[in-house]
Amino acid sequence: MANTATLLTPKDCALLLIDQQAGLAFGVGSIDRQTLLGNTIALARTAVVFGLPIVASTSASKVYSGPLMPAIQEALPDVKAIERRNMNVWEDNAAKDAVVGTGRKRLLISGLLSEACVSFCALSALADDYDVWVVADTCGGLTATSHELALRRMETAGVKLTSWIQVLLELQRDWTRHETYDGARAIVESHGGGYGIGLSYARDMIRPS
Repeated sequence: MANTATLLTPKDCALLLIDQQAGLAFGVGSIDRQTLLGNTIALARTAVVFGLPIVASTSASKVYSGPLMPAIQEALPDVKAIERRNMNVWEDNAAKDAVVGTGRKRLLISGLLSEACVSFCALSALADDYDVWVVADTCGGLTATSHELALRRMETAGVKLTSWIQVLLELQRDWTRHETYDGARAIVESHGGGYGIGLSYARDMIRPS
């Protein structure tokens, strides 16, 4: 397993998106749905910029939940979601094999719903000696309370909690890393709120003397 004390690096992480589908997003009450979608797109774009292996999995896409949300799919044109029947990715052979096949033991998880598919997978992967990080602001629960309780249960078990902006900044770490600079900056400018506004201002208005 990866050294859990070390910072995230592009070479040791994989991203797993679980059930980022509109039918499930309709039920989310723990976070504004548009904010949730924007955060998830930012995380997906971050994974692309830094070359992380990406696995997406969906469930009940034909009968209730719908496909991977189009705006997320647009950010991941080369990723085809793996359909499951089981709520737990770790109990579905095709989806679990795709994660194992990345060869990465540090797993970033984003998904719906926190109380079920996210926590079931996170706890199961942890039991299989994965270093599991739940990107909490790209996950949603039915209520703020149930979402928080799911996060607390996972954290107590040893799962790390983080945010999409910390993932991006931790992977970049040095703005002189030119190969990812433009992509990372563009994501922050689009999704980073006031921080992104500041970066845009610095780029457009501040000139060296």
